[in-house]
Amino acid sequence: MDSLHDVTNIFGYQVSCRGIHGDVAQARVFMSAGRNGCYMACANPHSLVVASQDDHFCSSLKEANLLLPDGTGIIVAARTLNLPISERVAGFEFFQGLSESLAKDGGARYFFLGSSNHVLNLITERLNKEYPEITVCGTYSPPFKSEFSAEDNAAMVAAINGARPDVLWVGMTAPKQEKWIREQRGKLQVPFCGAIGAVFDFYAGTKERSSAVWRRLGLEWLPRFFKEPKRLWERNMKSTPIFLWWLAREKARRVVKSYWLGNKLCEYLSKTAVLDMDKANSRKLNSETR
Repeated sequence: MDSLHDVTNIFGYQVSCRGIHGDVAQARVFMSAGRNGCYMACANPHSLVVASQDDHFCSSLKEANLLLPDGTGIIVAARTLNLPISERVAGFEFFQGLSESLAKDGGARYFFLGSSNHVLNLITERLNKEYPEITVCGTYSPPFKSEFSAEDNAAMVAAINGARPDVLWVGMTAPKQEKWIREQRGKLQVPFCGAIGAVFDFYAGTKERSSAVWRRLGLEWLPRFFKEPKRLWERNMKSTPIFLWWLAREKARRVVKSYWLGNKLCEYLSKTAVLDMDKANSRKLNSETR
């Protein structure tokens, strides 16, 4: 159970405010809890806007055991609404942070589900070099289709369970990956799953991540948009304005509520002061007539 200091509510989603070290520590807790099916997902403006029109995706995010503040827009929202999220935790940093933590403690077993065999091989090669303590116990490149058949899902689950991983990393892009984990988690014999999408390509080196300069400026999305405008148009030019409208509306609601409550409090205090004055005058009058 998350404490009030571990998560904060952003538009109905319980987003972690632990920071990267706290999130990695929480993932380790899930891994050692002795149960299967815990999973992590990422919250960003685009995912929340898409989820507002997709009940399955909405439930997948809300039921995530760990929901990371992945997008800069989430940090902007937290600051605007005075919420206790001060640090962006991207999927890539979480993947590396958990890998470093597990490697220091003797390693773990990873399974990678998603992308192509070429990308999966590159991930395995790099991981073997950077974290030799971690064993890639299996990879699986699923068929490229909008929806998997029951046979597809059964084959993937069988391959994963047969490999006995400690962590399952899923890279199918959102919202497909989050939905898949939620649907299959009851069948997966894995303590912890992470939906990390583009991290597969970034870690494999098949796509270049925006530089640290852009990330510090909160503009990691901009170079990616210039490289893939057609694919990222809806994400950046449609979802972002909608999210900013939500944010402006929520800020206005809070200001109005605060103003209204302030007026009500002033009215209450004024009435209380008058009543106290009347009582004091009444006591004074009674004492003088005795």
